[in-house]
Amino acid sequence: MTEIWFYHLTSQPLDRTLPILIERSLQRGWKAVVQATTDERLASLDALLWTYSEASFLAHGVARDGDGELQPVFLTTGDENPNGASIRFFIEAAEIAPVLDAQPDAYARIILMFDGNDDEQLANARAQWKTLKGQGRDLSYWQQDEDGRWTKKA
Repeated sequence: MTEIWFYHLTSQPLDRTLPILIERSLQRGWKAVVQATTDERLASLDALLWTYSEASFLAHGVARDGDGELQPVFLTTGDENPNGASIRFFIEAAEIAPVLDAQPDAYARIILMFDGNDDEQLANARAQWKTLKGQGRDLSYWQQDEDGRWTKKA
């Protein structure tokens, strides 16, 4: 069964934490998909992953680049998984349930990242938790501490 982890951002923004989590996923040998809800956010992520560190970058692609199956990280606003990713990150309140309904066993892990300082994202995360819990899904809740480390809370 797919593990579903809720990551509550409190001390560091998504742009600082997501690249680190993607790097860790790739080190495990997992390909990744990142799903946002807007093309503007995808463009921002596209630029970020090439430039987030002076010492490194994260190779990735979007649909317009073609060859999605060759990308270690694929950015999308849809539910596709062209690279056969093992992990999928949901940001911007992207909905998990439709992806799980279409591909129930496609992922080892799904991570919903939400900004605890954004009331809409917080409400969306709570609603998604309730829906997924009601479906009997395996859920975990993680929260950042002041140093940006993750602590499992539920």
